Amino acid sequence: MLARLHLVRHGEVHNPGGVVYAGLPGYPLSALGRSQAAAAAEHLADSGASVLVTSPLDRARETASFIASRLGLEPVIDEGLTEWGLSTRWAGTAWSDLDQTFPGELAAYASNPADLAFSPESLTELALRAEAAILRLEGLQAGEVAIAVSHQDPIQALRRSLLRRGFADFHTDKPGHATVITLEQSEGAWHEVEFWSPPIQTPAFPPASP
Repeated sequence: MLARLHLVRHGEVHNPGGVVYAGLPGYPLSALGRSQAAAAAEHLADSGASVLVTSPLDRARETASFIASRLGLEPVIDEGLTEWGLSTRWAGTAWSDLDQTFPGELAAYASNPADLAFSPESLTELALRAEAAILRLEGLQAGEVAIAVSHQDPIQALRRSLLRRGFADFHTDKPGHATVITLEQSEGAWHEVEFWSPPIQTPAFPPASP
């Protein structure tokens, strides 16, 4: 059983067009994003982590590479930590054009993301497949402390699922770029013990960029 889990969002992405990049290729970390990832790696340097798992998308794998280098770990790729299916629907569309291309969908995402009939994947489904990735971590028997690198909405869904908080206020206190959320497990329940962010953050596209 994992005693501690560090959830890490990837660093800022080079995205001059301001598009929903989802799983599209060609969106590596920006210079700031690489600095954020390095800061997250330094923050985790004394974490005692023995296993590192990451989303397969480039921005997450690049972030994980900083952590892997600093901690001497070999990243494990898990599809369960990839981006929310909703973002694939919007992929390639500029955030500024979403209302025109997908009328009403951004407002619905902002107000009630747990009930989106148009999304190819519900928040509940997202949380379940991300949580399954954590269960697979425990099956690796690689130690009691793990690091998982993923994306904003998958991390938030996983976080709220593990803490049994539900999705009523899903957009509250979401992780910024390279934020590290630390959870501890005791007596069969998860508890959040730290929410750390690198000192330099950039504003997200409203209401939040995955």
